[in-house]
Amino acid sequence: MNASSPVLPPMAGKVMRADSRAPLVCREWEDLPGSLTDAETRRLLIFAERAAKRLKLGSGAVLTRTAEGMKAGQVVGVLRIPGRTVEILPKIDGEDHAVRMALVHMLDVAWDLRVADGEIAALSTQRLDLLELLIRLFTDRLRTALRSGLPRRYLAHEEDLPLLRGRLDVIRQTTHLAVRPDRLACRFDELSEDTPLNRVLKAAVKRLADRARTAANVRSLAELAARFESVGDSRAPLDEQVGLDRTNAAFHGLYRLACLFLRSDWQSTASGGQPGFSLLFPMNELFEKFVGRSLKRALAPRRVSLQGPRRHALEEKLFALYPDAVIDDGAIVLDTKWKQLKPDKENLGVEQADVYQMLAYRRAYEAKRLILLYPWSEELGKPEGICARWKAAGTGCPFHVATVDVGQRKRDIKVALRCITEDQGT
Repeated sequence: MNASSPVLPPMAGKVMRADSRAPLVCREWEDLPGSLTDAETRRLLIFAERAAKRLKLGSGAVLTRTAEGMKAGQVVGVLRIPGRTVEILPKIDGEDHAVRMALVHMLDVAWDLRVADGEIAALSTQRLDLLELLIRLFTDRLRTALRSGLPRRYLAHEEDLPLLRGRLDVIRQTTHLAVRPDRLACRFDELSEDTPLNRVLKAAVKRLADRARTAANVRSLAELAARFESVGDSRAPLDEQVGLDRTNAAFHGLYRLACLFLRSDWQSTASGGQPGFSLLFPMNELFEKFVGRSLKRALAPRRVSLQGPRRHALEEKLFALYPDAVIDDGAIVLDTKWKQLKPDKENLGVEQADVYQMLAYRRAYEAKRLILLYPWSEELGKPEGICARWKAAGTGCPFHVATVDVGQRKRDIKVALRCITEDQGT
């Protein structure tokens, strides 16, 4: 996609917000299409720099200024300021909406959102930007989960009552109520909807109510807000001590999705500074997490350790090593790289530093096989899987360069990863 590529058309009859002009859509490392005013450019750059800092990335990781306007970095997602929305999609093959759905799929796996195939199919018919798609997913799932009512829990409660309920608090009775024989200091458990889980869900609903653009999402969020009237507000929803167990299994994925929204960068005019909203994901981290979780599912019950066990490059316990995945107690060490391979080069564009890193892994873990895993693209001219079979000098350890198509279905991802890790060809 380039600067002349079309953006998504406006959604006739569905737009509610004054800032709901069609989003500017581009891919990683590409120029933003369309035109922006100087004021919009400045505000977007300020907010992009703030978002990059929050993600612990360099100042130009999200957006940078160019002679023609602005260029995206290697962070995907949505940036929104009053009057403008910028959507950055992964640099993978496919039409914008197909790529958007691939991104939803990656988020689902990486964050264990537990999105069903039917939900993905329903979303695929919605021509919305990423944020609106995720809001639609959240509201649809929450409405379904609430058909049986809000999840409730027994919470410890203390109250001074005319009749005994539960247990008598002897200490409080003989001190604070010593002069009130008409009152009993009661301690009891009460079934309540004001639980940590419900407070987190309510906070997400309130946050999204200010961000939603489409009439359907705005209406759904208003309806859901009414369902949480009996639930208190949380000052720090991400610090709530939420217990996920079999009694609230229907809400596990919803809770993780709510946390994704609550971790987003949001600033209103009331909080000072430039108002805006961002929901952004560094693709290096997302690809690593996506592959790691997919590997654990695909290779079960084989042992797959993510980011460990920790070893060191030197015997003096210096320079810790953290490969993305260690399989079968070190028999295979796999590392992910969110980069495009270059089929016209003899070394496929694999960077020298990445090779040295893998050789350090081989020595530290005594690995029998090394795998560098990249995203697949049509430019490679061959299907996903192993595309280069090399050997480490001096050891003969197989060193494989492989690709996986992140745009395919979950079960196909699992098959691809099993084939890559089980292929013993040298």
